[in-house]
Amino acid sequence: MDKHVLLIGNQKSFMLNAIGKGLEKEGYKVTSASPSGEEIRNIANKPGIYLLYLGDLTAEDSEAFKYLNEAIDAEHFLLYLIGNKEELNLALMYIAKEKVQESYLRPLDVKLLAEQLDTVVDYSAVDENLKKKILIIDDDGAMLRMMKTWFSVRYRVYMASSGKIALTFLQQNPVDLVLLDYEMPVMSGPEVLKEMRNTQSIKDIPVIFLTAKDDKESVMKVVSLKPEKYLLKSMSKEKLTGAIDDFFISKANRKR
Repeated sequence: MDKHVLLIGNQKSFMLNAIGKGLEKEGYKVTSASPSGEEIRNIANKPGIYLLYLGDLTAEDSEAFKYLNEAIDAEHFLLYLIGNKEELNLALMYIAKEKVQESYLRPLDVKLLAEQLDTVVDYSAVDENLKKKILIIDDDGAMLRMMKTWFSVRYRVYMASSGKIALTFLQQNPVDLVLLDYEMPVMSGPEVLKEMRNTQSIKDIPVIFLTAKDDKESVMKVVSLKPEKYLLKSMSKEKLTGAIDDFFISKANRKR
């Protein structure tokens, strides 16, 4: 991925132009587009990073929001939103939250934005085969998509919507970590982990529970199965991704 962004917004906006100039000073090529699905669609050689500046946009621009919501599945770009709370809430009426990589409140620190985008660009340069592999198991499709959006910048992410699907996948596809929902129909998270521990070929795969359950009883039920961690779905993106990063860092340090 190159240091190239598509900056979408009202082209007459002073702030939009200031963001563009700020990113150019940080070494980014900036392609600008009005909030029009047709205009965005017709841009040649679109970059992998889209920045949607919501200042001055209204419900009348919903056509562009709807286009981005659909196009992201086919074109696999990273979408970032910039606006105040009301503007962000408006955009999220049309764009699924789980498809948004990050939202930034105005006023924007362009230098900080550039630093975070640099991280994305740097990770994209890493050979996919060298990235750690994570399997996320959850029966909630929206949660799966959101977790994939959050983690796919740094890791190769696979998804499974049930325990049975996950166990079949793991038999044929080794991964470095499993993020496992606790409560699922048919086969619960603890049942999935118990089956993994009883299966020779996958018994040593690290597992982290990712759940809404935070009561002591639920935690104690799985202590004997030795999960690596027990994380709450209510954690912020920064804390959750940080916890996964810390897990891999600690594991690497133990091997030295």
